[in-house]
Amino acid sequence: MDADKKARELQISLDPVKPGYLNLCVRTGNLLITSGHVSDMKGVLGKNITVDQGYEAAQDCARKILRSVYHTHGTLNGLRVLKLLGCVYSMPDFTDQHLVINGASDLMHQIFGKDGDGYHARSALGFAALPTGAAVEVEAIFEIKAG
Repeated sequence: MDADKKARELQISLDPVKPGYLNLCVRTGNLLITSGHVSDMKGVLGKNITVDQGYEAAQDCARKILRSVYHTHGTLNGLRVLKLLGCVYSMPDFTDQHLVINGASDLMHQIFGKDGDGYHARSALGFAALPTGAAVEVEAIFEIKAG
């Protein structure tokens, strides 16, 4: 199944995200690079947000990224996920950032295949604060495959 169909099957909207102050996704050569996309969920992991809630927040970020990529490129087909950077608003003693960002990675695996184009490099980091108090922010780099 192609990525566009898989996204729609998972009920992911591919309608454009209203751009703000910065470009949400830029193309350079055969790369699509996104800005950080923040979750609608606000709060701090390890304080008032659970890992499961953070996982959902990371999926929210990934859905927004897919919308931005689709709007810029016109399709999700023919793409390879190269890298995700996940930022988690968390308490200093919280150490499960990787479990939170699995929400974004798992969605990319579902859309592009865990053993194929969705198998990506990733960083998951904790932050003392994120813009607007968002629980999670994720950015991504995609390769536009030849052919």
